[in-house]
Amino acid sequence: MEKVLKPMSGYLALVFCLILFAGAVYFFISGVEQSITYVILAMLCFLLFCFFLKGLMIIQPNHSRVLNFFGKYVGTVKDNGLFFINPLYSSQKMSLRSENLQGQTLKVNDKMGNPIEIGVVMVWKVGDTYKAAFDVERYSDFVKMQSEAAVRHLAMSFPYDNLEDDHAPITLREGGDKINSILEQELTDRLSKAGIIIQEARISHLAYASEIAGAMLQRQQATAIVAARTKIVEGAVGMVDLALKKLSEENIVELDDERKAAMVSNLMVVLCGEKAAQPILNAGTLY
Repeated sequence: MEKVLKPMSGYLALVFCLILFAGAVYFFISGVEQSITYVILAMLCFLLFCFFLKGLMIIQPNHSRVLNFFGKYVGTVKDNGLFFINPLYSSQKMSLRSENLQGQTLKVNDKMGNPIEIGVVMVWKVGDTYKAAFDVERYSDFVKMQSEAAVRHLAMSFPYDNLEDDHAPITLREGGDKINSILEQELTDRLSKAGIIIQEARISHLAYASEIAGAMLQRQQATAIVAARTKIVEGAVGMVDLALKKLSEENIVELDDERKAAMVSNLMVVLCGEKAAQPILNAGTLY
């Protein structure tokens, strides 16, 4: 478990290091002119200077240091500034800044078995430095691999659209925020063991694979045409019924069944035709 440390300020230790360095220079110069004892003192001051200097560390904003003492985890320093720690500690730098990951476009099969291309973009950062440093090997590579696995699992769990599955409650193409929420939860579950926090995840690319894209486009167009024709016919039937009722209620003209059938046929042709109808004047009678 992560343990946050509050080390002592490093400014006093920095002054002490400068004093040791100045003493080393002074004793070395004096030892050359007077005695070997000063040279020994100069070497001792210089060794102490190097030892205490190793304990100084500078932490930039949104960065941290994971500290170890001979293989044992000591804690993590998340404050920024100049600090002094035990010189025998080993430290590992770790960024706490948010990072973008533009995943590569993957070719997978959706729930219905259709090959599709899908890609995501996600924003993540390190939340638990202990898990990121010790529970996984190279947490950045772990993020990349697990994000691809999450995207593949998402694509295989839902159909691309509802052309083949009319009763699908959620599809990849129309899922929107719901699909993105499921993706974020999937990534969070997979990456929590590495101490990674998922801030945002969105599908950045979604399309049928090239080998079936043309056929699927034709299918979508045909479905759209059928749906449009259905609406047109429903509207035309309503208009014809309204016209016949108006003619009958206002006694404009008396129509027998044969004339009604002819009128319905003509109106349906006019209302449902793709092109404008060409009027034909009948100077005679229907019979």
